[in-house]
Amino acid sequence: MTIRLGIIGLSPGNGHPYSWSAICNGYNSLVMQDCGFPTIPEYLSKQNWPEAKIDGVQVTHVWTQDRGLSEHIASASLIPYVVDKPEQMLPYIDGLLLARDDAINHQSLVAPFLRAGVPVYIDKPIALNLSAFDELHSLQVYPGQIFSCSALRFSPEFQVSEGELSRIGPLQLVTGTIPKYWATYSIHLIDPLLNILGPMQSPKVLFDKTLSDNGRIMGLKFGEGGPQVILTTLGGLCQGPAELRLHGSSGWISLEFHDSFTAFRAALSHFIEGIGSGSNMDGQAFNRRAVEILEMSGHD
Repeated sequence: MTIRLGIIGLSPGNGHPYSWSAICNGYNSLVMQDCGFPTIPEYLSKQNWPEAKIDGVQVTHVWTQDRGLSEHIASASLIPYVVDKPEQMLPYIDGLLLARDDAINHQSLVAPFLRAGVPVYIDKPIALNLSAFDELHSLQVYPGQIFSCSALRFSPEFQVSEGELSRIGPLQLVTGTIPKYWATYSIHLIDPLLNILGPMQSPKVLFDKTLSDNGRIMGLKFGEGGPQVILTTLGGLCQGPAELRLHGSSGWISLEFHDSFTAFRAALSHFIEGIGSGSNMDGQAFNRRAVEILEMSGHD
């Protein structure tokens, strides 16, 4: 049985409706060249198709705020149906992908689907404050109906083994850097950071400063025995990879992210497996901690 997904998009600078749908459906390479996000056809072209697709799933319906854009996404990512209102896809889908990173609009877009019992994948960041986070989860009709993450949490490039952590000794300092803006991109550092640190006390802010060109740098301390953490979003200052460096008492580990396709595919697969099992029990407490850090910053 094929799991049918609907997808909602698009927010400025975010090409996930194209890429996520292609990972599920395959894609038309000629149309995808005009998607407006050059890195998407670039990394899709490096995969072996149709083997690269996720088995047992199809994105069947798409809605965006612009009919012409919806039709282009459908053509590029082989989506059979375009709808004029999001709710029109409700009778036909088993799950929803909300592929927009404008957190302020998340609740209004997914509320009808949550109330209908449809599992939803909400693009990062799920919310910018705890009040909005809790309000979203209050709409669930069963625990684990909502799934949300930065795909970098699932990236092989950001996984660290117990042996590696043991080799460098107790963590003293973690630094993370990523281009673009705090509200939409710091979560790509926060999620893998929390995944590495495991259950931690609520952090306290050491400093929080705005950089030129809408960059931001924030220092945190995780509990009495935990590490200090310095996270930087570069805004429009410069480009570079997302990276984390873990400094222990006896050594360090450098982690650098490059493989978007593998990370997106892993995150989508996790959500789809949750649909099959009846619940995306991915850790509401984990995501709440991530949003807590976003709220601490003021998320400019």
